[in-house]
Amino acid sequence: LAILDLAGGGEARTLTRFPEGSIRSFRWSPDGRTIAVAFRATEPEWTKSARDARREAGDPEPPRVITTAWHRLDGDGYFGAARHRLHLVDATSGSDEIAYALDTLGNFSFDFAPDSTRIALATNRDPDALFKPWAAELAILDLAKGTLEPVAGLPIGPKSAVAWSPDGNHLAWSGRRGRDDSYSPENLELWTCRVSGRAKGPAKPRSLTHSEDFCLAAATLSDFAEAHWDSTVIWSPDSRSVLTRIGRDGEGHLVAVPLDGSRPRFLTDGPFEQTFGNAVVGPKGSTLVATLRTSATRPVDACVASVPAKGTRASVRPLTSFNAALLAELDLAEPESHRIKRRDGTGSTHVWILRPPPSAPKPAPKPAPKPGKSGRPGIVQVHGGPHGQYGVAFFHEMQLLAAQGHVVAYGNPRGSKGYGRDHCAAIRGRWGTVDWEDVSDTIDFLRGLAGVDASRVGISGGSYGGYMTNWAIAHRRDLKAAITDRCVSNLLSFAGNSDFPIFPGEYWSGTTWDSPEALWASSPIRLFKGVRTPTLIIHSEGDLRCNVEQAEQVHAALCVQGVPTRFVRYPASTSHGMSRNGPPALRMHRLREILAWWDRWLR
Repeated sequence: LAILDLAGGGEARTLTRFPEGSIRSFRWSPDGRTIAVAFRATEPEWTKSARDARREAGDPEPPRVITTAWHRLDGDGYFGAARHRLHLVDATSGSDEIAYALDTLGNFSFDFAPDSTRIALATNRDPDALFKPWAAELAILDLAKGTLEPVAGLPIGPKSAVAWSPDGNHLAWSGRRGRDDSYSPENLELWTCRVSGRAKGPAKPRSLTHSEDFCLAAATLSDFAEAHWDSTVIWSPDSRSVLTRIGRDGEGHLVAVPLDGSRPRFLTDGPFEQTFGNAVVGPKGSTLVATLRTSATRPVDACVASVPAKGTRASVRPLTSFNAALLAELDLAEPESHRIKRRDGTGSTHVWILRPPPSAPKPAPKPAPKPGKSGRPGIVQVHGGPHGQYGVAFFHEMQLLAAQGHVVAYGNPRGSKGYGRDHCAAIRGRWGTVDWEDVSDTIDFLRGLAGVDASRVGISGGSYGGYMTNWAIAHRRDLKAAITDRCVSNLLSFAGNSDFPIFPGEYWSGTTWDSPEALWASSPIRLFKGVRTPTLIIHSEGDLRCNVEQAEQVHAALCVQGVPTRFVRYPASTSHGMSRNGPPALRMHRLREILAWWDRWLR
């Protein structure tokens, strides 16, 4: 950690002398004397000094000895038995001590009490915490006494993003009742309980959003930043409400949830995706909230949301305009919002259409065009998750495809967050069913649009979107080409080689070794006999979420059947999120591969 004197200026000075390792998060104490830091030291044999010593001695790398199911995470790598621990750092001297080291996975969240004497923890100390997310608890760490006291009376269920109210009387957190982990179609709710120091009796926990059909973890996907999967829990300065981000209809908004149990109020509107930081007292009793805001035609800028003391809406004021000069030079596409009625009559699928802007290349003329065979090529994009959402966030890849003359369709089939619990839970343990109906309907919708050449439509997606791309080419013969990116193809093998192993009988019924029918029924590779769609395969060898062998199975099946294919493998130094956070040179290489594939097969 380093300290920068904002008043005095000058260079930042290094405060801590942690060994080699990882800082996941940190938080200042309200009195400014202490910084609580979640730090994980690298295992000794994998430090840089140990690697250098082996290289100098000519020794090989040692084997990795794995003793726990939780030993790796995509984007974080292999960390073995090392865990994040809570360190207390003196803000003046930089000296530190470990204050909490009992969390089984090291994934705790924490917050100081207003008087700086205690820390609230959302933690899981169960020996099988990875497979028992419902064993999470809230606990209070007394810094002077060194004691840890669990908060009594809380329901079982996952708990995270704990926050202490400014008046010291309540805790708020994100969670749900039940045995599901954070990867679930069930709504994550906003909970509170009373923890007043002199209070007697039960904590009286309650969900403030249980009667609302929205989720605190509805991430809007983009390629400009990592998806915001974490919940937002921010107390208003007067402790009378909790501010949170809600993803809905492809947007992300600030919502005030009153502590008295009255209805939540959406404080922002408009076609924006937004994430939020801490709240402070503003002028005339208002609340100021740090905000990052983006739209379909504007990359992220820093803003401040001002919530009046009395009122229902916040005003959002931009603080930066980093991309103004660039945006002035670009001709960006404005998305069209559509609702496609489902074939089973149960509702509609939200889909956006991105048409080429005026500066895009014009479609080449064809002699004597036939009905449905004139116009521009079309591409259906399917998002990952599957429990996330596409929406109004800036998406460079889609703008690039539109700028090259393609009509792009992207939407939120069943399984997506942002449209209520039932919409999301419809595919629990049964991928490739109603989600495929919605994606197939989106393909038909795009093929029927005026100005689209129905004979030149392709499909693309990453992660679960890659899964659905594989499913699509196994079911339809009218797709001109496909791109499957960091995909899932075989749920039987995926169950054991992902960084989050599938736990028996929870999200999916059965196991790979006992009753594998459900996993195999939803595996696209099972249906690859007769696939004819030319397919580009993109995958990172360092992907710990969807192992590269998932792509290898697709490649082998296509090659054996003589299907035109190209397999682009990015190095082990990249991860599942390479398209969002990988090296710029490799991200550009990936985009060139994508454009070249569409140019070859759709033009």
